[in-house]
Amino acid sequence: MKRYIYKTGILSLALLVVVAFTNCKAIDNANNAQKGGVIGAAGGAVIGAIIGNNVGKGGNGELGAVIGGVVGGTAGVLIGRKMDKQAQEIEAEIPGAQVERVDNGIVLTFDEKSGVYFDTNKYNINAASRETLDKLAGVFIEYPDTNILVVGHTDSTGEADYNMTLSKNRAYSVTNYLTGKGLSSGRFTTNWFGETQPMHDNSSAAGRSKNRRVNIAILPNEQMIEDAKNEAGN
Repeated sequence: MKRYIYKTGILSLALLVVVAFTNCKAIDNANNAQKGGVIGAAGGAVIGAIIGNNVGKGGNGELGAVIGGVVGGTAGVLIGRKMDKQAQEIEAEIPGAQVERVDNGIVLTFDEKSGVYFDTNKYNINAASRETLDKLAGVFIEYPDTNILVVGHTDSTGEADYNMTLSKNRAYSVTNYLTGKGLSSGRFTTNWFGETQPMHDNSSAAGRSKNRRVNIAILPNEQMIEDAKNEAGN
C-alpha cells in the first residue's frame, strides 16, 4: 500500500546526508559526473543520498533520494497530484510493488515476484524482471516530465570491489533496458553501491536473493516544476 511521507527539517537533513554521501566508500568508486548526477537530479534539486537500510534498524534504501529540493506551496500541491496519479498507476500495474510517495517523489521497492532481482553473479534482465520493467516503461512514457534514478545493489557474497562492479552492471542493465523501450536517456541517473546497502539479512539465502536488486526513485523534472509554478502563478 502506498504511504505518504512528509519530511521536516529538509534543508538541514539534506546538508547532513550530503556530507555523509560524499564521504561514503561507495561514492569513492563513482566518478564526478555520476556524483553530480545523483546530487543534481530533479531539476537541480539537492538529492542527499541513497540511505542504506542496515538490517534490524528499519528504513528504506531509496528514501534518501528524494529528501531534498522539495517544492512547496501551491506548486508543490500540483506536483503532488501528478505524482499521486503516477504512483496509483504503478500500484495498479504492479500490485506486489511497494509504492511510496515521499515529498515530491516516488520510491519503488519490489518483492521477489514483482521486482527486479538477479541470480548470484548475474546482471542479465530475466523474464520476471522484463515483465515488471515493461509495465514501468509504459507508465514512464505516459508521464514524460519525470526523472528516474536507478540504483544497483548486491548481496555480500564475494569481494567488495567485485560487487561494486556487479551492482554497476545491474543498474545499467535496467537503465539500458528502459531506454531501449523508447525512454529518453536524459531522464535517467544511474548509480550503484555494491554490497554496502543491504535491505535484508545477508546471512540467509533468502535475504541475499532480495539484496541482489535494483531500486528506482521517480522525481519531477524541471519541466514539471516550471509548469506547476506557472500554473500556481509563482
